[in-house]
Amino acid sequence: MIASPDRTPLPRDFFDRPVLEVAPDLLGRLIVRTTPDGPIELRLTEVEAYDGPNDPGSHAYRGRTTRNEVMFGPPGHVYVYFTYGMWHCMNLVCGPEGRASGVLLRAGEITEGAELARTRRLSARNDKELAKGPARLATALGVDRALDGTDACAQDETPLRILTGTPIPSDQVRNGPRTGVAGDGGVHPWRYWIANDPTVSPYRAHTPRRRRS
Repeated sequence: MIASPDRTPLPRDFFDRPVLEVAPDLLGRLIVRTTPDGPIELRLTEVEAYDGPNDPGSHAYRGRTTRNEVMFGPPGHVYVYFTYGMWHCMNLVCGPEGRASGVLLRAGEITEGAELARTRRLSARNDKELAKGPARLATALGVDRALDGTDACAQDETPLRILTGTPIPSDQVRNGPRTGVAGDGGVHPWRYWIANDPTVSPYRAHTPRRRRS
């Protein structure tokens, strides 16, 4: 008999660790998103680590800006950014305050609220694709910049919370290069995923965007 996932919220000290420890440890955890339309739960199956000042691929590599301000704050908060003029992506801040490291949530399995997720992801061919990729994950959960700075470890009512779930044994965790990261940051094997999970997104190397003539 398979044990039910642990629904205890993750404490702040879970996130107050080096990002390369937190990232693989997030696999199997539950994201609970509460919206006016109803709740959605997601089991994390793929993440990427970004190590702030030591990482050319990180938004915080060149220092603090208005956009990345949340990354320099306390661990356990949500950092949301808008990319390519159309997509949101969600991260969880890690490490000590001022360190600016975080984990990009790349993919997951919708475990509750699939009906609501389907209304947001009309192009998904099946439920395995509802949150297969960081922008799809954010869209399925109804995440936008309004959630930037949300405390995912808050004890009172919060629109997004991280539960203990069912941690993944280390022999089922895989890692490799991060998807679409260019330059020196592209060499780090800081993408982590659950082996053979059908919701994990395919790896794609960085491809320079062509300017329109």
